[in-house]
Amino acid sequence: MSDDHSASRTGASARTDSDSAWDDGLIARRVTEETVAQHATVVEARPSHPQAVPELAYDGALRSRLEALRELVGLSRTRLDSRTLAEAGRVLDEATARRRLSGQHTVVAIAGATGSGKSQLFNALAGVNISETGVRRPTTAAPIACSWSDGAASLIDRLGIPGRLRRRPVQSVEAEAQLRGLVLVDLPDHDSAAVQHREQVDRVLALVDAVIWVVDPEKYADAVLHERYLRPMAGHAEVMFVVLNQIDRLPGEATEQVLDDLRRLLDEDGIVLGEYGEPGATVLALSALTGDGLGELREALGQFVGERGAPARRIAADVDAAGWRLRSVYATGRRTGLSEQARDEFAARLAEAVGATAAGEAAERAWLRNANRACGTPWLRLWRWYEDRFEPSTGRLPSRSPVDEEVTARQRVEQAVRTLADRASAGLPAPWGQAVREAAVRGAQGLPEALDELAARAGLPPGRPPRPGWWPAAVFAQASMTILQVIGGLWLLGQIIGVTSPNLGVPVLLMVAGIIGGPLVEWSCRMAARGPARRYGLEAERRLREASAGCGRARVLDPVAAELLRYREVREQYGRVMGVAAR
Repeated sequence: MSDDHSASRTGASARTDSDSAWDDGLIARRVTEETVAQHATVVEARPSHPQAVPELAYDGALRSRLEALRELVGLSRTRLDSRTLAEAGRVLDEATARRRLSGQHTVVAIAGATGSGKSQLFNALAGVNISETGVRRPTTAAPIACSWSDGAASLIDRLGIPGRLRRRPVQSVEAEAQLRGLVLVDLPDHDSAAVQHREQVDRVLALVDAVIWVVDPEKYADAVLHERYLRPMAGHAEVMFVVLNQIDRLPGEATEQVLDDLRRLLDEDGIVLGEYGEPGATVLALSALTGDGLGELREALGQFVGERGAPARRIAADVDAAGWRLRSVYATGRRTGLSEQARDEFAARLAEAVGATAAGEAAERAWLRNANRACGTPWLRLWRWYEDRFEPSTGRLPSRSPVDEEVTARQRVEQAVRTLADRASAGLPAPWGQAVREAAVRGAQGLPEALDELAARAGLPPGRPPRPGWWPAAVFAQASMTILQVIGGLWLLGQIIGVTSPNLGVPVLLMVAGIIGGPLVEWSCRMAARGPARRYGLEAERRLREASAGCGRARVLDPVAAELLRYREVREQYGRVMGVAAR
């Protein structure tokens, strides 16, 4: 019988090597003589052509979220480092890869700690000893796959499981009908002392559609399991089974007590339990050794696989997890952006830096000076000319040098840009706030020089200010008053030297009229000139303010607004990824 057994194993090995090119890469292997006696495993003939398996189809909502995530990653590449976007990129790649594979199969991994009995459960579900069990730990050194139907080769290839580790369950019409489409994967121990075993567990868990966590009464509260796996995967509760194995070791009502405590721990991990018909993790108790509770797991697995929704739910959960990891770089609870008040204050600071108010006042004074020159008395203009020419400069307040004024203007511009950048970046996530500040700093480079050049072009126009229509009449009136003074004075002089007949009344009256009328005309013109001079000064100030605001808008505000618009776009995309409206 030993020789027969060796021959059987040799034949199975030969079939494994020769049939490694099967479309699904699945073989049947008889492990023990007892299994051979009890079960007749049927090996399917190799098909002449690979069977066409329908690809996985995502519904509209999931497709929209994946498109939004792809758009989000694309918009963020220049603002976020590759490590921040790595998980989102991995989810997109895996979603694309999974969509191209079979939509009729569901890949379920069995994971657990050393001694939890996961391999024993794997064998019990398959109905044949496929995965090795025993006292030696760890027993499972590499993932083993078992498929209940054909066409799953590409899915198993994606897991990196070679043909020699692919199995078929015992041939049973009832089992195949119940679990058709299931691809079950037995993983190494997640707490194995071998690092490569733990790495394989992490790698395969990222690729399967669902996972069965097998725990035992002794290690169901293990911190490694909860902190490293269950808690981080809390969002995958809908594609998760938690099975309490080895209940045959628990006396009396201890099973329900352990189950209640297990549910409590899962609740603390944030895992929603699928109770009362609600979606969530399925928690069961069974004994793979005695078969107690195994039928309930088979039924739950059959219904789960039959729905064909696990792959899409797994991808959706991955998108949720990737989105929550990115929350800190996209979401904010504050209103962001630049208010009109902030824009107006920035424009006002730039106008102050270029001296728009002073320029307007200077324009007003220039207009008044021209009015005084045109409408003032000749004697007063002559006296002012004398004072301006011969008055010593001592006793006057020292004026600021152009260098001091330039330094002060530059400081005002820099302060205005810093204030604007702080307001624009307030409430933004760190990467986008930094991008806004950098845009403002780039725009501030050369801004003082541009404002100086602008002030020179948009300042006072060359030549004299324009004259209103009443100036000629005022000039004529002032000239008339001067002529009256001259006539009266010459008349009196002629009387003094005896050229004309004595008559003091008329020349004195002419001189008094000219002396009083001249200043009166000048005062009237000064009063009348205040309004036009003020309007002229305000117009000059307005031109300079608009010019400085336009320069600041082109160099600073527009780049900052572009960054804020980019952030709003990515925030909207992030809202689509998370399935909520962006705030």
